[in-house]
Amino acid sequence: MRDLCKLFALFAAVVVVGCAPKSNYSEGVPDEYREALDAAIDKSSRGEELKKLMEATPEASRRDMAYLIINMPVADRDTMNLSLLSENVEYAALAKQNYEWTQALPDDVYLNDVLPYYVVDEVRDSWRKELHELFAPAVDTCKTMESAICAVNANIPRLTGVDYNTLREKTNQSPRESMRQGMASCTGLSILLVDAYRAVGIPARFVGTASWHDKRGNHSWTEVWLDGAWRVTEYYFPSKLDHLWFMPDASKAKADDRTYAIYATRFGEADDWFPMVWADETEEGPIEALPKWIGAENVTQRYIDLAYEQYTRHLEAGTHTFLRIAGYKERGKTQHSGDRVAMGVDVFRGTEQMGGGLTAGELRDMNDMFSVLLPKNTEYELRYYNAQGELCKQAVYLGEDTATVEIFLSE
Repeated sequence: MRDLCKLFALFAAVVVVGCAPKSNYSEGVPDEYREALDAAIDKSSRGEELKKLMEATPEASRRDMAYLIINMPVADRDTMNLSLLSENVEYAALAKQNYEWTQALPDDVYLNDVLPYYVVDEVRDSWRKELHELFAPAVDTCKTMESAICAVNANIPRLTGVDYNTLREKTNQSPRESMRQGMASCTGLSILLVDAYRAVGIPARFVGTASWHDKRGNHSWTEVWLDGAWRVTEYYFPSKLDHLWFMPDASKAKADDRTYAIYATRFGEADDWFPMVWADETEEGPIEALPKWIGAENVTQRYIDLAYEQYTRHLEAGTHTFLRIAGYKERGKTQHSGDRVAMGVDVFRGTEQMGGGLTAGELRDMNDMFSVLLPKNTEYELRYYNAQGELCKQAVYLGEDTATVEIFLSE
């Protein structure tokens, strides 16, 4: 009798196991994603958690969640706070529900340039809900994506409280880190701007170069997708898209040299990788040794072509001329020591940055001078920091001919 009872209990257990409900985490996921989703979950150390995350995701948003899980870096899949993905998918869907420009996007643009929860290697923290609530009032009355782009650009310093400052804690700051400090480098500003755009359903991506042609360092900026094409913008509001102060530098980029090429990031599958120079703490290692897990597209030639339209042809037309800038160690108030010094200088017309770069140091040829191509017969303002770290401003009028300005840097 005991043996019979044991047999019955075993049979009951088999029936219970056989009738246990099968996980339905892939319900609502397009057929073309299911195999890749299963593979990503199977390879993850948190496979069961990922299944539960998929099950908890509204069926209408499971395609989006699946796309993130399939394409996210392995380290994120295995370690990051998964609730961030839930918030990200929820507020991306809200933007798509609220804005016609998001609804009109091709699927691949939405999935790769609106939906992603990160930009490069910044800390993975919560940003989409906060930035959506900050910027939705600024764009809710906009009728077109272009006007929404302008609204984000025009309001971002005021709404986030973040400005450019080299005293920031680190280069690759997340939006929350930058907003906590009220400051960021060009990299942090670009991450913040990309995420602000995405928070209101505007496709955006991070762009940059490991170094300009004159070896003065890297620079980062942003592109937005508008009317079927990628357009150039930056944290501080430009006069119009594609007209940025660094175009003369971009004209000298080199597509076949990773150090001087220009790359745009990509979330999904990519044929190339983005050189995150800030990841090299020594700043001396070979560029090929940098982390390669952020996908990218080499967009150098497009910038060279843009630069020709905005730069070289103006010289040919005679509407622009050069403002040349030299930095010297100060000797008295009206004369310099004769010793040139390398210093960063930015050129503004009102609130619009027109150029920027590094003056030539003492080891450079005396005829080698930092130059900016500018419209003639206009007043400009030079901005630079003195040896004490104080911001200095100097007014300059540029007439018909090339002009040279000397800056005396006190020590």
